[in-house]
Amino acid sequence: MEFFKCWLTDFPWGVFLGCLLPLLLLWWFMNRQINRWKLHANELEDRISFLEGELAACRKSKVSTIPNVDTANGSSGITAGAAIAAGVGVYTGPPKKDDLKIVEGIGPKIEELFNNAGIFTFAELAETSVESMKSILDAAGPRFQIHNPTTWAAQAALARDGKWDELKKWQDELYKGKA
Repeated sequence: MEFFKCWLTDFPWGVFLGCLLPLLLLWWFMNRQINRWKLHANELEDRISFLEGELAACRKSKVSTIPNVDTANGSSGITAGAAIAAGVGVYTGPPKKDDLKIVEGIGPKIEELFNNAGIFTFAELAETSVESMKSILDAAGPRFQIHNPTTWAAQAALARDGKWDELKKWQDELYKGKA
């Protein structure tokens, strides 16, 4: 009995509790943080798996909304107009673009103006009237109003038809797209 009495009175409880209490608090705090991180990681994994499922369902529904797709020759059983009327978007890929700068008098900035106006190919440029081209240039500002697009449609028609030798011969006679 004397041993316990001595141990209780002579033991440095202040030092013991002064070291033990902060260590216990640190252990409790770290354990709590680790559990929070695990919970957060589980929530993220659940969210990722949910979004992957949604993406798969979306991809499946997009594929199934385009009926009668014949991959051998690239045609589908519906027309683009019917698909748009039915609310089904048929993606035909990026628009085909020709290098409109081949036409004498058209530079990169004018090509960009025509692309913004929906003119991407030689065929579209050949079908565009001179007045329409001039209005596109006029709308772009005074630095583009000096250009004369009178020969651009004819040059584009030659390029559309693949008559490159005739186009080159004619362009040698032109100066900045003007006769």
